[in-house]
Amino acid sequence: MGDQAHWLPIVWACIACFTVLAYIVLDGFDLGLGILFAVEYERPDRDVMVNTVAPVWDGNETWLILGGAALYGVFPVAYATILPALYPPIIAMLLALIFRGVAFEFRFRAESQHSKLIWDVAFFGGSVLAALTQGLILGGLIQGIKVVDGQYAGGWFDWLSGFSVFCGLAVVVGYALLGACWLVWRTGGALQARARKHAKVLALVTLAMIVVVSLWTPTLHLHYLRHWAVWPRILFVAPVPILVAVLALLFWRSVDDERHHLLPLLCALGWFFLCFTGLGVSLWPWIVPPSIDIWQASSPPSSQKFLLVGAVVLIPTILAYTSYSYWVFRGKIDGETHYH
Repeated sequence: MGDQAHWLPIVWACIACFTVLAYIVLDGFDLGLGILFAVEYERPDRDVMVNTVAPVWDGNETWLILGGAALYGVFPVAYATILPALYPPIIAMLLALIFRGVAFEFRFRAESQHSKLIWDVAFFGGSVLAALTQGLILGGLIQGIKVVDGQYAGGWFDWLSGFSVFCGLAVVVGYALLGACWLVWRTGGALQARARKHAKVLALVTLAMIVVVSLWTPTLHLHYLRHWAVWPRILFVAPVPILVAVLALLFWRSVDDERHHLLPLLCALGWFFLCFTGLGVSLWPWIVPPSIDIWQASSPPSSQKFLLVGAVVLIPTILAYTSYSYWVFRGKIDGETHYH
């Protein structure tokens, strides 16, 4: 029983991290397309952009639901602590995703130019707000949650700070970068050429923001600084900036090369993965920093084992149908392709 109580939370922490990363990878470029509506004004181009994700966009959010369910079922203490601390941005994120989903469907059914513009603005606004609130949630979690006797003891807006706002803006820019790189891969012609230009600018801003967040995070808590400086964690940290620089070089060589369509997206996703890895090194083993670790927050081993059986079946199934849907709707999208 003692061994199970030790390793089961570790397994579930890895599963939770995987679901969050899967959501970022899959829904990041989806939200990024909506954000890019700010610089793509022509209706036909916007239709092409949306059609690149029309068959798969709703399935991308499956991972967000799965991550929330894992938090509720396996780490109930964390669930009961994190949600009260972050209610405003979480509620705003859910409303933005709902509003954005409605706009996604109705923008193709609008008849007048005025109503089409309204739904395009709604799609853009929902995408920006969803990305911004996800960054606010991330920043609010990283900066720490005030806990007394295992319960949240802070105020309604403790999550709001300069750091969390900067994280929110960084996520917006990062998702826009993923969206631009997605268009480089899935479109052609003038739209792809503009996407390459957008990607170059957004990549510079994203890298600058990664540097700022990386330098800012260790100043929030002394424990974060120790995590980045002690042995053997430094073995996991040291390669991160090197790999970021390598990916930056690959990105810059490929984004202007018309022979490369997928490589810019892979480089951008690599930056997100490396940032996620660095975040994991900083937070481990806390799930509610800086006071509750994964063992303190976990449910009884019997509950974790029961849920693990479901996860072993469910996650490969989701991966299979997600992979199949992306394979079926592979290839370039142009103005003649319609999924609505």
